[in-house]
This record gives sequence, C-alpha cells and structure tokens, in this order.
Amino acid sequence: MNVKKTFKFRIYPNHQQIELINKTFGCCRFIYNYFVGKQKNKDAYWSIVNEMVQNGQLLQNNWKGEFFNKYQSIKAVRELKKTYSFLKEVDSIALQKSVITNKLN
Repeated sequence: MNVKKTFKFRIYPNHQQIELINKTFGCCRFIYNYFVGKQKNKDAYWSIVNEMVQNGQLLQNNWKGEFFNKYQSIKAVRELKKTYSFLKEVDSIALQKSVITNKLN
C-alpha cells in the first residue's frame, strides 16, 4: 500500500512583497489583454474584408493575417517595456509566461 504525503505551506509576505505581487499580477494582466486586443483587431479586419467579399465589393479575401506566434510576441514584450516603463518593475519571465499561456489561435 502506497502512502502519499502532502505538505501545506502558508506564506506571510510583508508589505513590499504584497505590493510586488500585485504589480506583477497587474502587469501580466496588461500584457495578456494587450495581445488579446491585437488578435481581436486582426480578426475584425478579416471579418470586414470577408463581409466585403460577400457583398460583392471585393472579388476575394486576400487579407491573410499571420497566426499568433508566441516567439514574436515575447520579443514584442521587450518593445512594450520601452513604451510602458511600469513593466520594467516586475519579473520579465512572468510577463513572458502570460504571453505563452495566451491561447489565441
């Protein structure tokens, strides 16, 4: 008979650590929503062009957007850090992981 042990841990962060955790969550949320917004804009352009094809205004839908590429998006996070200085205050790996978990395909 196998017995599995589990351990429960509780952390008690101080005020500075709580502030850093909240900043990290906020920045990750900002990055995630930024890329969701980019994907929604791309989808909106595609649907507008597709509607124009159906109405006969265009012959075919030549607007082909690229699929969501997580590696290009991770590089874009670096560029966003130059634009938004508050992203420099948190861990870069957390920001990259928020892009990777973004399932927009």
